[in-house]
Amino acid sequence: MSAPTPPSARLAQSPAVLRDGRWWLVGEAGSVPLSDPAFATVLDGFAEALSAADRAVADLRARPDESSAPRTGGRR
Repeated sequence: MSAPTPPSARLAQSPAVLRDGRWWLVGEAGSVPLSDPAFATVLDGFAEALSAADRAVADLRARPDESSAPRTGGRR
């Protein structure tokens, strides 16, 4: 299950911005709504993949550091 999307979210460092459920390409000259449904589907998939990667990294960071855990047994 994916996390709720904020009303406006930029996709990484790309010009793609999701605003109220619709993709826009944003540049210095202005914004253009994305009208190609296939491209919007690709952006949706990429956004989900980035979100999953962010969650995986957060889960890894939340784990206790295994290198600082006490070791059992003696040296060999």
